[in-house]
Amino acid sequence: MTAKQTLRPLPSDTRPGIFSRQYAAATLTFATVMFLTGFAALAVVPTLPTAAEDLNGVSLFPLVAGSFVAASLLGGVLGGHWADRSGARRPLALGMILSVVTLLVSASSVSIWQLVAGRFVDGLAAGMVAVSVTTAIGQSYPEYLRPRMLAMMSASWIIPSLVGPPVAGVVAEVWSWRTVFYGLAVLTALPAIALVAVLRKAPSGEGAEAPPADLPPAEERASRPPLVVAGMLSLGAALGQYGVSGWDARHLLFVVAGVALLVVFAPRLLPEGTWRSARGLPTAVLLRGLTSGTYFTVEALVPLMLITERRVAAVTVGVAFTASAVLWAVASWAQGKLLQDVARHRLVTVGALIMAVSVAFAVAGSFSGVSPLLAMAAMPLAAIGMGMLDPCVTVLSLSHSAPDRLGHTTSAMQTNMNLGQVVVLAFATAVLNAGLAAGTSRLGGYAITFSLLLVPTLLVAVLAVRARKDDRSRVSGGTA
Repeated sequence: MTAKQTLRPLPSDTRPGIFSRQYAAATLTFATVMFLTGFAALAVVPTLPTAAEDLNGVSLFPLVAGSFVAASLLGGVLGGHWADRSGARRPLALGMILSVVTLLVSASSVSIWQLVAGRFVDGLAAGMVAVSVTTAIGQSYPEYLRPRMLAMMSASWIIPSLVGPPVAGVVAEVWSWRTVFYGLAVLTALPAIALVAVLRKAPSGEGAEAPPADLPPAEERASRPPLVVAGMLSLGAALGQYGVSGWDARHLLFVVAGVALLVVFAPRLLPEGTWRSARGLPTAVLLRGLTSGTYFTVEALVPLMLITERRVAAVTVGVAFTASAVLWAVASWAQGKLLQDVARHRLVTVGALIMAVSVAFAVAGSFSGVSPLLAMAAMPLAAIGMGMLDPCVTVLSLSHSAPDRLGHTTSAMQTNMNLGQVVVLAFATAVLNAGLAAGTSRLGGYAITFSLLLVPTLLVAVLAVRARKDDRSRVSGGTA
């Protein structure tokens, strides 16, 4: 960019959009990937309890669910560093192929451990795809288009959220849960093959997804991913998820081992100063972990309370899931289109405060004298907050990253997102189980647990200003 261009930028109404000739191919490719990923994820998850019961593995269901998040840690690190070394196309293609493989592995499960293995491969693929897509957006689009593209990624989940769960439920009831997995494998296979073919044909030097021209030589780019560190981190996450499924000495040992691995290895995959909220990228990565952990916990524990304690019909709770996905996409669109001139860190603060209100709704809905619909409203309200702040956190993170470190940055975001989900949910589950062991009523235990979620949401609201993009970050990001 020349000095003249810097002083006289194009008016916003004349700049190319995400569907302009220059960016249309990349936009449609990324939207297709997110659509397939969302459809598979939202259709598979509701069938997992049925699959675990059929395989006589209900007691290991926490491991079935946790192995996905644990593997996402490894997949995110692998995909991010690979994208820095050779561009985002190859890890994206491999992630899509693995998505098909994992559906076949899970569909043919003869034991709960094979299902765990399938979910692990699924998490590996999901981590690679998520990081690769975000990296490719950073490499392929100018900064003014990134919020719109991230909103497009959220919008790509709307139809899967409306169709996936109910269709999967009908198929599982009429035929079997295996039919759901096999059907999704067939549905995903042909588009995945087509995607790989398109990515291979893209010109290496001028395609929409090609690495920026100012990347240093391959041998000077990011080092190979620290796979041992990522593997140990994934192991720690899996041990922690399994440990909180029980409340005895054996499970406690698993929790201690998992926490030890996370404490030792997590800092090696995150920007220095992340846990003390150093200004810039470290704070942006920290915010990603706090917000995703809170939302994931609300999405997991509120339905559990509504169905098991407040006796709300599962189909009613399913409506809340669908509403959450739609409102997330709407809020994401609003921040990218209607609020594009508002400072990103301010939108993060607003989104965090909306999430705090949703947590308060969950607390209120935990009391027997209050309508359970109040707690159910916490889910879509939290989705509005996340839809507003999550793309902003991503944009802030990318703005603090050099062009040749975009993969490393998105890998760090993915890593801390998964860590946040593991740690916050595990802590909330431990608090809930401890309260029950101490004689607290089940609804009282949920109220206490939800109250503690106010801490991370308010922290995000306060710390968001430390992630803002100042003049120095604009220079380091290569936009000035």
